[in-house]
Amino acid sequence: MKNIFSLENKKVLITGSAQGIGFLLAKGLAEQGAEIIVNDITAERAEHAVAQLTAQGYRAYAAPFDVTRCQEVNEAIDGIEKNIGAIDVLINNAGIQRRHPFTEFPENEWNDVIAVNQSAVFFVSQAVARNMVERRAGKIVNICSMQSELGRDTITPYAASKGAVKMLTRGMCVELARYNIQVNGIAPGYFKTEMTKALVENQEFTAWLTKRTPAARWGNPEELIGAAVFLSSGASNFVNGHLLFVDGGMLVAV
Repeated sequence: MKNIFSLENKKVLITGSAQGIGFLLAKGLAEQGAEIIVNDITAERAEHAVAQLTAQGYRAYAAPFDVTRCQEVNEAIDGIEKNIGAIDVLINNAGIQRRHPFTEFPENEWNDVIAVNQSAVFFVSQAVARNMVERRAGKIVNICSMQSELGRDTITPYAASKGAVKMLTRGMCVELARYNIQVNGIAPGYFKTEMTKALVENQEFTAWLTKRTPAARWGNPEELIGAAVFLSSGASNFVNGHLLFVDGGMLVAV
């Protein structure tokens, strides 16, 4: 039991992990022994991230592919399984945000948000799960959001996509748990990232957030690593269909 959180020799595919929170998770899981498969739509970015990880002594591989294209996803997963090895853990991290009033939200941007945040989770999970089912083992972690439960001005499509990922997580659990596959989600609250930079710099919003959140502050991205390690490791072997909120208590406060 002393190594219950170890990820030694586990191969972890993280979508959208060449930068941002995805790269942070990649480094955090690598520190626990995981071999990281870095995904990005751009080969150059994926290879640059791999170079950074390997320079620090971690094991990493580049897997550039477009998570929104089903056939490309299937071919990429087949290639990873054949050339790198069995995927033990999948973290569906790739995501985008777009902001417009609901009545003015452009159709093309709705389509982009749904494609990356929702359809890609389905495509990649389906391709990876087929192999996990054969092996009767695996873990899938979906990056959800506070907006899996709550709405907010100007981001209705984002909330719709993250609400869908919550239900994908639960549906996948129901179908895959019998094969010893655990499917769970991490739902971050408000964290200081590039995506939230404008809000962080908005003094009025930050004042509202610190008053609204019991922890009375923004989250630091590093504080997501523990949840990812837990849900990727043997420590969560009987945790399934669960959304782990990392939000400083925001969801439970009124």
